[in-house]
Amino acid sequence: MHSHFDPGSYNHCITEGLRLLGVDNLFLQIHDPSFPSFADEDTGRGSPYTWGGMGFLRRICNIGFTGIQLGPQGATSDINASPYDGTVFSRNPLSVALYPLLAQGLLDETELAALLARVPPGRERVHYREAFQLSHEAMALAYRNFCRLREQRDPRVAELAEQLVAFRATERGWLERDALYAALSEANGGRGWRDWPEVDDRRLWDPGIAESLRLERHRTVLRERHKGALERYGLVQLLAHHQHAALREYCADLGLKLYADLQIGVADQDAWAYRPLFLRGYRMGAPPSRTNTQGQPWGFVVLDPRQYFEPDGRPGPVLRFVDARLRKVHAEYDGLRVDHPQGWVTPWVYRTDIPDRLQAVQQGARLFSSPDLPDHPELAAFAIVRPDQLNRDLPRHHDNWVRELDDEQITHYAALFTYLLPHREEGRREVMCEVLSTLPAPLGQVMARYGLGRFRVLQNADPDDPYDVYRSDRARPPDWIMLGNHDTSSIWQLAERWCAEDGAQGRAADLATRLVPDPRERPAWIQRCCREPGLLVHALFADMLHSQARNIMVFVSDMLGVTERYNTPGTVNNDNWSLRVPPDFEESYLKRLASDRALSLPYAIWLALKARPGGVDEHLLRATEQEMIRLRAVGERLG
Repeated sequence: MHSHFDPGSYNHCITEGLRLLGVDNLFLQIHDPSFPSFADEDTGRGSPYTWGGMGFLRRICNIGFTGIQLGPQGATSDINASPYDGTVFSRNPLSVALYPLLAQGLLDETELAALLARVPPGRERVHYREAFQLSHEAMALAYRNFCRLREQRDPRVAELAEQLVAFRATERGWLERDALYAALSEANGGRGWRDWPEVDDRRLWDPGIAESLRLERHRTVLRERHKGALERYGLVQLLAHHQHAALREYCADLGLKLYADLQIGVADQDAWAYRPLFLRGYRMGAPPSRTNTQGQPWGFVVLDPRQYFEPDGRPGPVLRFVDARLRKVHAEYDGLRVDHPQGWVTPWVYRTDIPDRLQAVQQGARLFSSPDLPDHPELAAFAIVRPDQLNRDLPRHHDNWVRELDDEQITHYAALFTYLLPHREEGRREVMCEVLSTLPAPLGQVMARYGLGRFRVLQNADPDDPYDVYRSDRARPPDWIMLGNHDTSSIWQLAERWCAEDGAQGRAADLATRLVPDPRERPAWIQRCCREPGLLVHALFADMLHSQARNIMVFVSDMLGVTERYNTPGTVNNDNWSLRVPPDFEESYLKRLASDRALSLPYAIWLALKARPGGVDEHLLRATEQEMIRLRAVGERLG
């Protein structure tokens, strides 16, 4: 199918415009379930590994994006679609594309058609529960067919069978634990490990000294009892890893970087599989902040600092676990987004013996910055700072609660964080840190040591506060700047509300100081912004391009002009995490461009180029304007 975004003139305008504006990375953020699929492969949930998903990525590359920021790709449960509660090692079986399994003999056309016939109508929403069940049944079918063909010595699965043996051996460190969890959960009616009746199953990887030998024998019994289920789990993971490797090659051929999203939490099954590594009596959450004044009791487990190192200074069990996790991530992506990096440096923790979780998180403390708090005496043993280094005139969650640090203390705070950076033998990988409204001093100093920037979310900026951390004119080259993300409102919804409720005036006036060089033209331009949400959104995007930040992120809803919110933090319902890119996304996107209701790169670049000090090549400016006009005309014809 012909694309309207890849003629020579369009490519030149985007590429040269971004270069002149000092933009190194222009990324689109999209989670697996949101990808579009073709009708004959749609399971009710998207995947980047489907033909439709890869076609979308090709179009995104043609539009001018240089990278893709995926969400976490770990396995999610049947009752929780949030990718930020997914597994840290296993990939999500729901993302395995079924169509390629036909060529491998793992499904036949009748089986695939019967599965897809059950998908509810409507491909602009994720049907999570249905997709979860469909995936489970499809993988069971694939394994049965695999076993049958292997027994028949069918050449279609000969190589796959060899690869499965090797995969299970090389990845045993995490694969066996995850496979045993899946087998035991299935044997217990799908319940989580805390509800299993057998004590030895619940404590399978958490033995006391006297229980080690007995539980090892129990593991041996379980391996034999669930032999088929363990092999099936391994096969599904092998297929998921193969498809991801193919996607990465495809993106490399397109010239798209592929980034991981490293969530701060771990899945419930990881808490079971690595239970001895976690600190008892505490959980991790978010302290009160500007964007969430109540705080958030995430309930995530906390890695035990006593197990960072062995007595002789070598990496201990915790650091070996972190190393294994990060080596796998760095091997499978070109870079990573670190979700809530404060959790890797200075986590906010709260006590589990306080029944009211919200009260508990509000009375929490920083794990390594609490040397003498009377309500957290257990944390004194983990303190890196001394009592005299604290600013006690401030609340303990304040960014400047820790007043000063020496180099050795910064090194201690960075003990886990250094594993986020790729090892030398892994080649160049890039890291971005999701620092939003809070930047605790220890985290700021660790990031400064490694030259890392923060996030600047323009929709949250206060136009009347020159010191607001989200302002574009405070951005520095290493920063990542964006209109919004997966947790914020759609920028189009906000712009319409701002214009309707007189909330655009202050933002437009602030933008005019940077985007309209001639003061005489500013009043009329400001009034246009207040009347036209499309101009206001593109002015905000141009402001990002005009800033010093060399890295830009765009959430997929903001690009396509979607007005619904993708996720409301702390909310569990069927609408969260359910928005998908429509199958006809390019046509619908172009139609929206015709009325400035979706993001036009030529339009935003044109606005930013006009604002450059000293002007710009007039030929490029005219060519970019012509591309903007051409795309509007295409959209009008389609409409």
